[in-house]
Amino acid sequence: MTVFGTEMHLVTFIFVLVECIFFVQQFIIHLQRPSEKKRLYYLILLGLLIIYNVAGGLFPDPDLSLPIKIQMNLAYGSGFFMGAFFPYYFYKAYDMEELRWQSKYGVWLFLILPFFLFFCILYPLSNDLPKTLWYGLAIPLGYAFFLVYKILDSIREKFKDNKTSAEAILTYLAMCPWALLPLFSYIEASQFIEVIFTNCGFIIITFLFVKQVIYENREAFEKLERFDLQKELDTEGLFSQWCTETGLTQRESEVAEQVSQGLTSKQVAEVLFISERTVNKHLQSIYRKSETKNRVELINSLNSYS
Repeated sequence: MTVFGTEMHLVTFIFVLVECIFFVQQFIIHLQRPSEKKRLYYLILLGLLIIYNVAGGLFPDPDLSLPIKIQMNLAYGSGFFMGAFFPYYFYKAYDMEELRWQSKYGVWLFLILPFFLFFCILYPLSNDLPKTLWYGLAIPLGYAFFLVYKILDSIREKFKDNKTSAEAILTYLAMCPWALLPLFSYIEASQFIEVIFTNCGFIIITFLFVKQVIYENREAFEKLERFDLQKELDTEGLFSQWCTETGLTQRESEVAEQVSQGLTSKQVAEVLFISERTVNKHLQSIYRKSETKNRVELINSLNSYS
């Protein structure tokens, strides 16, 4: 079933719609937290998948004004570039150092270069699509199987202490459809099958990405809580030390603590359940012992000590 009189399958359209909504949401979060590189890599991968779904769903369509050759190059090119970025995503997002060479050099030599040679040069000259597919996908197909092996080996290395973990199994399942994109093109799989396989793989990647982000944010929050607690303890310790060295009594220390928080004499009296006059009396003693003249100098003395 196609939509809007195009060649795009209904399933493809649904995936594109959902992924566009999710892309906007993640892009807004990225603008708020630009330092999170993993989210940026995920956004690039998601953007390439959307382009791949749209191009693969719409092209080729003889009813469009765009030449068929260009349509075919856009359809196959989107798949090649998405497949080329996939190893880089795993290399960066999952710290798989074993994929470094493949993500930076291998995909350019064995995926992007064959695409330009056969689809961008040979195909326009020969106008022979079956021949272009036969030769143009031979190297990428062989490399795809090699890439599957390298990625699986990298996943085994990453999860070597727990190879049967759910995360390891999900990572296996996520990468296979993407690494085998040339195979789908080589056997001329239907749009429905190709979209189901690649997008289901992306759903797993999304699940792993969200799980990783939640874990990292929770860890960061716990560290921040521990830091704030330690800072609070350090501040309390320094204040107590300042009071001891200054020679303040227990009540004078309580008054000094409230004053340091910006409270007026009347407010301090209400907090400590004493009269305002008593507060001022204690303040005069605090000024004398701390060698300060007023509240401002007292607060500055406390701040400079800490």
